[in-house]
Amino acid sequence: MSNEAFGYKKLNVWEKADEMAYQIYIAAKAFPKDEVFGLTSQLRRAALSVPTNIVEGYGRQSKNELRQFVNIALGSLSETKYLLSFSARLGYLKAEQNDQLSDLTEEVGRLLWKFYKSL
Repeated sequence: MSNEAFGYKKLNVWEKADEMAYQIYIAAKAFPKDEVFGLTSQLRRAALSVPTNIVEGYGRQSKNELRQFVNIALGSLSETKYLLSFSARLGYLKAEQNDQLSDLTEEVGRLLWKFYKSL
């Protein structure tokens, strides 16, 4: 898409998705140790998949390829939202944490959808 190295860092949607993944990684540190290979791992992979798919798509050669990777990021975001909700139901997230992460995922969703439609 762009020959400029790390041009994706100029994208607001990537910046917010990166922050979302970071905050989820921090929150998941407090999950029970017996979840390290279960819910913790699944949630972290889903959350990290959002910004990494933006990066990979941005590094491709066409808008169509970028659009496909943004579409995958949208799917990963849906998975992330579900896993956060499930984590909250299990009591792994405090109410304030859950609210903060829910707000952040909603913001990423709005930005990602807007970016997808612009391609």
